[in-house]
Amino acid sequence: MTRTHTKVSTVVLDAHDAHELAGFYRRLLGYEVRSEEPHWVLIGPPPGEEGIALSFETEPEYVPPVWPTRKPGDQQMMLHLDIQVDDLAGETARAVAEGATVADYQPQDDVRVLLDPSGHPFCLWVETPEQDASAPE
Repeated sequence: MTRTHTKVSTVVLDAHDAHELAGFYRRLLGYEVRSEEPHWVLIGPPPGEEGIALSFETEPEYVPPVWPTRKPGDQQMMLHLDIQVDDLAGETARAVAEGATVADYQPQDDVRVLLDPSGHPFCLWVETPEQDASAPE
């Protein structure tokens, strides 16, 4: 069978308020709004810059994940975003100023786990001499 061209075009995050969460990531990443509807927003990097687009969808029954999972039955993290930065401390402070919360559990020194305003975990990470530019484990 011949394979047609496919690619991941965006990652969609559910939230109580798609516009609020899109605004957080737009400010954090320097992205711009590409499209929006009453319950859905698509953001992406400015023209000429690389990066993955993110979409946000309002889900009235949204339940934030628990990081780290504490007990059976907790809403588990199903995915998270890894965001490479040059200044871990500075970008962590900026993310917190934009509305993120630093997670209590931090598994690595060169990674900061934060929770966005809807409770999704995401990681800020800095490349160390032992790493290449691939995402943390």
